[in-house]
Amino acid sequence: MNNVSSVKINDIIEKNEKENTSESKLTKKTSRIGRELNAVLTIAARDVTLMLKSPGLIIMSLAMPIVMMGMLGGSLSQNMSGGLQFNYGSFMMIGMLVNMLFMMTSMGLSSLVEDHDIDFTQEMMISPVSRYSIIVGKIIGSSFGAIIAMLGTLVVGFFMGITLSAGQLLATLALSPLMCLASGSFAVVIIGCIRSKKAANMAVTMITMAQMFLAGAIIPINNSSGILLVLNRIMPMTYCLDLVRSVVYAGSPEYSSLVMFNPAVNLFAIIALTAVFLIIGTFFFARSESHR
Repeated sequence: MNNVSSVKINDIIEKNEKENTSESKLTKKTSRIGRELNAVLTIAARDVTLMLKSPGLIIMSLAMPIVMMGMLGGSLSQNMSGGLQFNYGSFMMIGMLVNMLFMMTSMGLSSLVEDHDIDFTQEMMISPVSRYSIIVGKIIGSSFGAIIAMLGTLVVGFFMGITLSAGQLLATLALSPLMCLASGSFAVVIIGCIRSKKAANMAVTMITMAQMFLAGAIIPINNSSGILLVLNRIMPMTYCLDLVRSVVYAGSPEYSSLVMFNPAVNLFAIIALTAVFLIIGTFFFARSESHR
């Protein structure tokens, strides 16, 4: 009888130990996830705070759409839209919205070089958080300026007589976080290899300008071939633009002539390219800091 009781007690003890172990693992996992999320939000909040304390950056975010949309876009609209079979104004508006998200997010990420110079990145690197959390936090923080530029583009478009419906605008805003993440992951690959702030700014400008023309922000690329076709297919902006246009032009006669891929294909391509560039960019970023 005592032996039976002893066996039962041992079984209960083993069961409790297993439950405690499982609870301990769950607690540690939850704690780690919470730490990573806290790191992402803290890094993003720092960049947003720095921007709010720099009125010049906010003014630049609002002025950029005037230059890009008002001058460049306006000139193109007046000189090349006559023979087109679609409304060039709406086509350009969508392109400029996505372009502003890509441009301002990429420019914001160039602050990684400045953080490197003041040893802030070293402090982040020795903290017990994932390198991906650091990069994602920087991308989210940089997206704040991109959203301001996007709103500025809408204002400029309004004065040019180009508007989107409420549904189209909400759909574009809903997709904007994914586009900012795609832009940031692509930019960090280049920035992770550069240690000069001036060179980083030049590289970011070159990347965004190249995407603006090659990915179809202001010029249709449906008939691209050769090296131009290869280049626009590896640029995330191509699929971001096509995804937004598939939403805006859904059900319209222009859909088949302006949208290149199925929305599901665009979404898959964006996620795949973002993941690849994020992994490569984070590797370069971490390697550059560890080799200091």
